Amino acid sequence: MQSLTQSPKDPGFVQDPYPFYERARALGPFFHWQDYDLTCTGNAAAVNAIFRDRRFGREPVSPPAIPPHLAPFYAVEAHSMLELEPPRHTRLRNLVLRAFTSRRIAGLAPEITALATELAEAMPEGEFDLLAAFAQPLPVRIIARLLGVPEAMAPDLLHWSNAMVGMYMAGRSRAMEDKAVAATEAFVAFLRAYAEERRARPADDLITQLIAAESEGEKLSTDELISTCILLLNAGHEATVHTIGNGVKALLESGTPPEALDPESIEATVEEILRFDPALHMFTRWAYEEVEVMGHRFRRGDKVGLLLAAANRDPGVWEAPARFNPARPPKPLATFGAGLHFCVGAPLARLELQIALPILFRRHPRLRLAAPPRYADVYHFHGLKALPVST
Repeated sequence: MQSLTQSPKDPGFVQDPYPFYERARALGPFFHWQDYDLTCTGNAAAVNAIFRDRRFGREPVSPPAIPPHLAPFYAVEAHSMLELEPPRHTRLRNLVLRAFTSRRIAGLAPEITALATELAEAMPEGEFDLLAAFAQPLPVRIIARLLGVPEAMAPDLLHWSNAMVGMYMAGRSRAMEDKAVAATEAFVAFLRAYAEERRARPADDLITQLIAAESEGEKLSTDELISTCILLLNAGHEATVHTIGNGVKALLESGTPPEALDPESIEATVEEILRFDPALHMFTRWAYEEVEVMGHRFRRGDKVGLLLAAANRDPGVWEAPARFNPARPPKPLATFGAGLHFCVGAPLARLELQIALPILFRRHPRLRLAAPPRYADVYHFHGLKALPVST
């Protein structure tokens, strides 16, 4: 297995990581990323196989020591279904899926339509930042409604979430860690109090459903309830914000024709947005036993980085993968993962994009870039600092 060096903090990589992914692909299915000291793959078949192979999972074989100053953050992570394996993962995921039914998600369509219309009509004339005006408020307000959290809390939720995801970014600093811990403590305090309020006054929302499951003897603790809500609020909008921004950028830069946003075309267009420039670029797994994948042998306790954005541009799967082509026949993506941990919010994210993007472009048919957008230094997320547009 060959090695490559590429700082994820390098400005060139931040703006365009795809040339590095192609250099890595040329080395074979797996390579050693020196800057992470990590075996990685951007091969679509390998990524898909590891996602689905139960000999790999999210929980480390030997849990690392947690520094005392990070204890509050990892206390929440310890109950997050994203970080767990069966049987705890199964129980938590089944509870959450009670709220993420296809009927409930479809039932959000009128609210998404109304909110996207409200935001699109409120946009100022001239130049403005589309992230702040549209991409950020839409998903956080929708996930707040689904959970039952007051929409007035949306600015706090955004602030807390942005601080917490700093823990997953390359080269995080002590200042970032301190902000993440402070946000975690504020988030936990809010949700603990809010759960008590919902116990007294149940409603038709996810938090009430999780509380009801707890009281029915499914042993969902208050800490698990809080961690689950934090995960859904963070995951339910963070990636969607980036996807809306990256997607509008791709549509505008490629000169995509308006008919790509017509009802009969929008589903394929959204799939191409999710493939072409996804919001999350790396996910990791641990090997639970000795296992061989495409000629590479993993030992128990080995860690592997799955490069989702690279897998989405694998020429073994996609024709001319570096070209944004909304007419491309849809195929399975790596964007939402696969297997046991497939993203429970994928149907909601797709629905938001399929509804919101046509509304945005119908309301602003002359929407165009006001300046070249720049990506933020947030790897292994991939999203814009701002999206300067004009109408």
